[in-house]
Amino acid sequence: MDARPGAPRIADARPDRPAEPESVSAPSRSTQLSDAPSGEPADREAPARRGAADPVKALMHRHRELCERAVDPLEIAAGLEAHGVTDRTATRFRHRDVFSLAEEMYARVPRAGDTAPLSEVPETPKARADWAVLALLPGALCAAVVAGLRFTEGRPRLAVTVVGVLVVAFGLRAALGRGPLHATRSWAPTPSTRAWTCWLLAYAILGDGLLAAGMEGGPTGLPTGGSDSPWPIALASVVALTASCAPAVWCAHLFAVRARRRLATSRALEEFAASVRPLLLGVFGLFLCALFGLLALSGAVLGEPAPYAGAGALGALLLLARLLTVHGFTHAPAVVLTAAGVTEAAALLSVFAARLPGCETLAVPVETVADAWGPGAVPALVCGAAALVLLLHATRTLTRASAHAARGDTP
Repeated sequence: MDARPGAPRIADARPDRPAEPESVSAPSRSTQLSDAPSGEPADREAPARRGAADPVKALMHRHRELCERAVDPLEIAAGLEAHGVTDRTATRFRHRDVFSLAEEMYARVPRAGDTAPLSEVPETPKARADWAVLALLPGALCAAVVAGLRFTEGRPRLAVTVVGVLVVAFGLRAALGRGPLHATRSWAPTPSTRAWTCWLLAYAILGDGLLAAGMEGGPTGLPTGGSDSPWPIALASVVALTASCAPAVWCAHLFAVRARRRLATSRALEEFAASVRPLLLGVFGLFLCALFGLLALSGAVLGEPAPYAGAGALGALLLLARLLTVHGFTHAPAVVLTAAGVTEAAALLSVFAARLPGCETLAVPVETVADAWGPGAVPALVCGAAALVLLLHATRTLTRASAHAARGDTP
């Protein structure tokens, strides 16, 4: 849900705060027997609730700051859900759902100078030229660096590689610094999460070649980027992954816009979750189609086999991790990215550790997988399993109303 320009940020609606069920006591039994049924209109319930036992008033007192700063009832509904209030809990306050409860709380809390009429549909983020152009920057820079690698050799080639890595990293930082994939300062990834993300990207570029060389007794020399090199660089993977930043940004924008529109038309938390879940899966599938298309294109242009499994799984993992992060769920992406990075590092180290006397069995699992499906199966299995875990987590968290609360510092 978007706030009007200049509206203060609502701390109570932060979705990364642990949900705590409301402890406000329910009305007494005598009050419940004398009041009207919960399905009747709110105006018939008002005299009973505003009597001696008024649970809504107690709830308003507990969340007074949330109610006073909210620009519409939807923000109150998101904040209540973030604090553990469900539709079942709302029935204790004589309302059929959280949205109906939020409407009464919004109406009963005075706001000085607030005379603007409520809008039917909350404001949604508009596509802006700045982040739309920046989303294309990483892919364009990476394509230029790859072209430079194709026309250089020796020390100039090494210099182009080092400068290219720095330039592409700058492009990715600029693309993720604005727009739908921008993470606010309070929800930004930790340095360790960034480090493991860089490791996963580095493995996608060099890991398969290094693993294959290690199983054959190498590697010898430095990576050259050619398919006939003893330690080749997967250029098709890096080009496709950096270029996929553009469809990732647009998919995140599409998900945010459609989710907020459905939030405005939903009348229950379960109804909203049921409508957003297929939207999330559809956006995720759309991104995978775009990523596979970029992998096929980059492989055809560079004359390399398209690494659909490994790079596709990594791209899916990074998209889900970023989506969860920008919506305030930072713990699960950090844990899953760390686990995936540690697993890939352990798989690579086990191949070289097996050369030590008495340690030959360490490489048996990795060699079994690589012999059956190739070296690329290792990152495909690791990143695929990690992406599946985050997808299941996202279907439970990104379908909450509180996940789409307004963020006042979004560029």
